[in-house]
Amino acid sequence: MQPDLATYRTPRIGLQNLEHKARELRATCVQLAYEGKESHLKGALSCIEILVALYYGWLENFPAEPKHPKRDRFIFSKGHACSALYAVMADRGFFPRDWLSDYGKNDSSLPSHPCVHALPILECSSGSLGHGLGVGTGMSYGLKLDQCSSRVVVLLSDGECNEGSIWEAAMFAVAKRLDNLLAIVDYNGIQSIGRTDELNGGASLAEKFRAFGWGVQAVDGHNLKEILAALNQVPFESGRPSAIIAKTRAGAGVSLMEDRVLWHYRTPSEEEVKKALKELGAVPIHLQEKTSP
Repeated sequence: MQPDLATYRTPRIGLQNLEHKARELRATCVQLAYEGKESHLKGALSCIEILVALYYGWLENFPAEPKHPKRDRFIFSKGHACSALYAVMADRGFFPRDWLSDYGKNDSSLPSHPCVHALPILECSSGSLGHGLGVGTGMSYGLKLDQCSSRVVVLLSDGECNEGSIWEAAMFAVAKRLDNLLAIVDYNGIQSIGRTDELNGGASLAEKFRAFGWGVQAVDGHNLKEILAALNQVPFESGRPSAIIAKTRAGAGVSLMEDRVLWHYRTPSEEEVKKALKELGAVPIHLQEKTSP
């Protein structure tokens, strides 16, 4: 007999525990960047609280049955920062924690950009920026046509919003009244070669989404209480898609990396990892059993 679906659903745990989870997952991302000799660490660190709020406090997901038809669909459109996604999925039990040690290696299930062929439990591959919102919009429209109550969430980067395809999808979502669709923008202020506001004219992303007809809220992207409060108000307007503009800091939580363009492509050294883990006061989740007495 199958277990009750309630046993699969996202656990609701206290705010203090969520904050501890965020530190552990941040430490995990730092360690993975070092072990896998991969970059894009600053963007992984900036979206940790967003992922924690989603996976532990709001999304209906079922680790034991990841393709359950009643699941909420989540698309990690900013695929270059996928170490954060892998860390939270491992912690939630979608796959074993020790898989994380293979991050970025040849023939791994966890390549440096999420790939549905390598990890079939994903909703789609990502990393080619500007595609995630279009895919998510199509999914949400299909769910509406099937009269399914599941929701679709797309996590975007602020730099990704340079792409015209984002705004084409935004128009379609409003035209089809997709109030089961939520876009979250990780607005960490830095793109690959510079600062977002300097490269993109400084226009408000909140005002842009409102101009396209979306319901919008802006939040502190590192304040879990604030993020959860916004999530629990979705949809912000009946009959309209919702957007959360989450103001974050690139490299958040690790002072030597915070708000520095350098860390878009840089891989941490062994000494930098030691400093970061000491500052975070947490052990990477895939190393915890190895370090316990």
